[in-house]
Amino acid sequence: MDNVLITGGTSGIGYALAKVFAINKYNVIIVSSNYDRLKAAQQSLENNLSVPIKIYEQDLSQFGAAKELYNKIQSDHIDIDILVNNAGYGLVGRTEEIDFEKDEHMMVLNMISLTELCKLILPNMYRRQYGKILNISSTGAFQPGPFTSTYFASKAFVLSYSRAIRYEAKGKGIQVSTLCPGATRTNFFNREGTKTPNSAMSAEEVANYAYKRLMNNKSVSISGFINKVMQAFPTNVKMISVAKMKKN
Repeated sequence: MDNVLITGGTSGIGYALAKVFAINKYNVIIVSSNYDRLKAAQQSLENNLSVPIKIYEQDLSQFGAAKELYNKIQSDHIDIDILVNNAGYGLVGRTEEIDFEKDEHMMVLNMISLTELCKLILPNMYRRQYGKILNISSTGAFQPGPFTSTYFASKAFVLSYSRAIRYEAKGKGIQVSTLCPGATRTNFFNREGTKTPNSAMSAEEVANYAYKRLMNNKSVSISGFINKVMQAFPTNVKMISVAKMKKN
């Protein structure tokens, strides 16, 4: 069976994706910075789905963490067939008021660790001419986000980077896809300090959609009809709408 590595796999979209892959007979490996949540997710998945789940504790918001994780996987002689870069979070506030270190850690998690895991795992995929990568961006990638500026910018990076490496990888038998979910009922908004929108999709809906799109080798996927329609609005209109939602 193929091995799928999912970062941020203990809750939300990441956990829902872990369930989808496990149901579809993949060997699931989940990564999180919190060991207790990892063990709880592992136990829940194994009990409910009767499949073994491997876990790695790694804080990917730290510089160098991606290489540490990769080295652990290499030491266990595991080839990653599908990489799902899901871990990420957002911060809300005026850019000069958001804590510098928190912003830095978020950028490392959302962009640097994602990029480094792709760079570390792609060469082996190229050698085997086999593999898939799913990078989780956001509908926030399609316009600037006042009062959540760094987060939206980080997701724009993920979208741009993923589309670029998809182009590079397509001739080598490797698929790279990007998921751009809108509001989803996860712990994201609680951590961000804002209210979950009533229109938010469930993590299970998003995960099932993402899995199908990845298996069909789709480049960029926006989950939810309303989220797709919203992309037709002018960028400035969307930006003003974001500002009104995020401004405290």
